[in-house]
This record gives sequence, C-alpha cells and structure tokens, in this order.
Amino acid sequence: MSSNYLIVVGVDGSEGGRRALRWAADEAATRGGAVQAVTAWSWDGMEYGPVAATRPQEEAESAGRMLDREIKQLIARNGSHLPVAAEVIEGRPADVLSAAGRTADMLVLGSHGHSRIRHTVLGSVSEECIRKAPCPVVVIPVPADQQEPAAEPAPRT
Repeated sequence: MSSNYLIVVGVDGSEGGRRALRWAADEAATRGGAVQAVTAWSWDGMEYGPVAATRPQEEAESAGRMLDREIKQLIARNGSHLPVAAEVIEGRPADVLSAAGRTADMLVLGSHGHSRIRHTVLGSVSEECIRKAPCPVVVIPVPADQQEPAAEPAPRT
C-alpha cells in the first residue's frame, strides 16, 4: 500500500466523532497511511461545533483544545506510531469536511454528532458529506446505547 494514503476524519468531541477517529486510525495503520483529523467551527450565531463561546477567537481556540484532547486520547490508546495531523477550520462542518476530502483517499465520519435536534433543522453532516465529498465516505455507527441523549424540545407557550 502507498504511504501517501490519507484518511480525513471529522472530529466534534462526540462519541460518534471518537469512534470515527479510532476507526480511521486503525484503517490508516492497516494501509500504511496517515490521518488528518478535522474540526469545523463557526461564529455566526449557530453552534455547529462542539463548544459555545463569546468571541470568534474563543470558539476557534476551544475547538482546537477539543481536537488536541481527542488526538491525545487516540495516541494513548494506539501509541504514537501513526501520523495524525490536526486541523481546525472555520465553516459549516459538511462544507469543511467535503473540501478536506478533495485531497483525501477516504473521508470518515461518525453517524451521530452533538445534537440530534439540530439534525431535524439543519440536516445530517454525514448525509450532506455523502452527497458532496469527492472521495469515498465511511460512516461509523454509534450503538444506540452509546448515543448522546437528544436535547429536550423547548416547551410551547
């Protein structure tokens, strides 16, 4: 296998993102490749990323800290022999990840991110990436007993 094989993986701090990162690392190790872990953040009033902040710089820094934590956990689990690059990019997750897929051999995503209620309003990042990504997309499922609980709907007045 080529050592230039690149797997881009979306990481958002959720169990789905962690499972996707672990799977991508295992697959890259099998193929003799590398992993590029990507986190998207946004500052437009909508919480696309894993954190809420009061300033754009804070949002970007928080996203970076989350991504660093996830990669450190991966390295602690797998050892440091696998090349993993981290990238924090401003933008909608589906746009950011699809664009990152332009240079990748594979894009890996978790099936559930942070908010299932947001899925109803915004659509699924995974579904949008499947339509837009220029490379194969692998969606790693999260078992039902490990999914994060859906947010409670706001009471109607």
